Amino acid sequence: MNIVAIKMLVGDRAKYLAIVMGLTFASLLITQQMAIFIGLITRTYTTITDLGIPDIWVCDPQSQFIDDIKPMLDTELLRIRGIDGVKWAMPLYKGLIRAHLDDGSFQASTVMGLDDATLVGGPPEMLQGRLEDLRQSQGIIIDEVAANDKFATTARDGRKIPRKIGDTIELNDNRAVVVGICRVGKTWSSLPVIYTTYSRATTFAPQERRLLSFILVKVRPGDVPQQVCDRIQKTTGLGAYTHNNFLMKTRNYFLEHTGIPINFGIAVGLGFVVGTAIAGQTFYSFTLENLKYFGTLKAMGARNGVLLRMIVLQALLVGFIGYGLGVGLAAFIGWASADGELAFLMPWQLLAFTAGAILVICVIASIISMRKVMSLEPAIVFKG
Repeated sequence: MNIVAIKMLVGDRAKYLAIVMGLTFASLLITQQMAIFIGLITRTYTTITDLGIPDIWVCDPQSQFIDDIKPMLDTELLRIRGIDGVKWAMPLYKGLIRAHLDDGSFQASTVMGLDDATLVGGPPEMLQGRLEDLRQSQGIIIDEVAANDKFATTARDGRKIPRKIGDTIELNDNRAVVVGICRVGKTWSSLPVIYTTYSRATTFAPQERRLLSFILVKVRPGDVPQQVCDRIQKTTGLGAYTHNNFLMKTRNYFLEHTGIPINFGIAVGLGFVVGTAIAGQTFYSFTLENLKYFGTLKAMGARNGVLLRMIVLQALLVGFIGYGLGVGLAAFIGWASADGELAFLMPWQLLAFTAGAILVICVIASIISMRKVMSLEPAIVFKG
C-alpha cells in the first residue's frame, strides 16, 4: 500500500509540486527569519563573549545592557580590589569616539580601553601584530572589517586600499597609529572596533569627570562567582554580574524592550499560516481527485486505518522534501551572506523547531483530508 500511496502522490505532478513548493516556502521563511533573529540577538552581547576572561562584570547599578554605559569614578576600582574573593580587578573603557578619515569624512567607532599593565580584555584573535604592541606610543588595534572597509582609503581609480600596520588615524583630534589588526565578533551596531590602552582611551575620549565604564573581575580559585557578586553589590552598591548573567541581562533587554521579537514573530507566523493554507488546500484538492482510488481500495477490503496511513505517508513525504529544500535554501542564503552585514545564525535547535513546524503543517493537512476519506462510501466507485 505504501508504494500505491507514493504513486498516487507523484502521479499528479502539478499538485505534488504545489504542495512541495508550499512547504518549501514555509520552511525557508521560518528558518531564515528565525536565523536572522537569533543572529541579531547574539550580536547584542558580542562584546561580552569576546571578553571571556573575567568572571564578573561590575558596572553602574542603573546600566541595563552592555551598551548602556554609565561611567563610574576610578576610585571604585580600588574598592573592588579590596573585596574578599577578588583575585584581580581591571578597568575597561568602552565608548564611542569619532574617527576622522583621509577623505574628510567621520566614522563613529567603538573604542575599548584596556588596563595598561595587563591588557586584560583584548581582542579574541590577532591577525597582524601583537597585543603587547599597544604599549607603543599612540598605538591602536583595529578590527579587520574596519581595516578593509570603513577605515580603508580610496585610490584614484576607486579601489579601496585596506589599512595596514603603521598607518595613522585621527581619533577625536588625537593622532593614533595602527599597530595591529584583529578579528572580533560582529556587533549589534556594526561599528568599527578599536583597542587601545585605558590611559590612552581616556585621552581620546571627551573629557568627563567619570570615564570608567566597567571593572573586569577575576574570582579567586575556590570562591563562587555569584557570592563574590553579592559581596561587591553589598559593599559598593554597584551592579555586579557573572559572565552568563550579564550576557542574559543584555539579551533580555533587547527581547523585552524592542520590537524585534514581535517583528520576526509575525514573519515566522506568516510563513506558518501560508504554508498551512497552501499545503492544506492543495492536499485536500489532491485527496478529492483521488477519492475514486480510495473508494476502490475500500471496496477491495482496505480498512480506514490503512487508508489513513497512506495519507499520513503522503503528507510526511512531501513534508520531508519541502523541509529539506527550505532549510537548504536558508543555509545557502546564510553561507552567501557570511561576509556581509546580515546577522545569520542557524543552530541545530532552529532546525528542530522548523521540523516541528513543518510536521504540524503536515498533520493539519492530513487531518483535513482524513475527514473526507473516513466518510467515503465504497459505492462511489460504481457511480457515473
